[in-house]
Amino acid sequence: MSETPSVIINSVDRAMDILLYIYNTGGEVSITSISQALGIYKSTVYRTLATLENKGFVEQNPDNGRYTLGMRLYTMGLSIGDKLGLQKLVKPYTRQLHEEFREAVNVSIIEKNPLDVYKSVIIWKEEGNQILRFNLEVGSRNDCHCAGVGKCLIAFGEDIDLSIYEERGMTVYTDKTIRTLDELKRELEKIRIQGYAVDDEEWEEGLTCVAAPILRRGVAVAAISVSGPTQRIRQASVPKIVQRLKAVCNEIAKSLV
Repeated sequence: MSETPSVIINSVDRAMDILLYIYNTGGEVSITSISQALGIYKSTVYRTLATLENKGFVEQNPDNGRYTLGMRLYTMGLSIGDKLGLQKLVKPYTRQLHEEFREAVNVSIIEKNPLDVYKSVIIWKEEGNQILRFNLEVGSRNDCHCAGVGKCLIAFGEDIDLSIYEERGMTVYTDKTIRTLDELKRELEKIRIQGYAVDDEEWEEGLTCVAAPILRRGVAVAAISVSGPTQRIRQASVPKIVQRLKAVCNEIAKSLV
């Protein structure tokens, strides 16, 4: 049950907005930029940041006075991951997929952030020694509308509000990136019917990603992808990858409570 606005603590709400802003920026931010972006007095931003820094949630660069997220958030995130146990559960399956196709295998979950469009976040990965320009690290975020895992996560997600794309638009990465809400809706319906998604160079030219959702009671808790250079993925056979991904996701789903 969601809380009503009357019980929201403004100072806590403000601190969360600041943390989300720093997170979305993806680098160091100044008090001025936070103040301007969120419409908060600089003095209030300063006091809030000082409080967060005291608890380890943000860190200040002494050379330029700018702020980044602190290590406390990282360690808390790791502890949540351990409690969920999803990484441990998927590890043997992702290893099998990697050994079979010799391509990068990622496991991602959805991030619902009221200040941003839906993102997919990598929580586990398997990859070989191949050096690819599109290799992503655990914790990396990507727009859902242009990624195989992301499209699976919003196609089978819970409480997904697609109107956010009308408000914030869609970043176009390549000539094949989905650009309109109608196009996205058609794509998501297709994914629901076939049970998998393909990112055919929608995020990065030369990269193809095939993904399938891990479902619990019909809702995606995560998605797994096999991705690599388009030519190699086609040679490996997309239908074969789809078949294996679906089988693996079904096996993992059986282990979820």
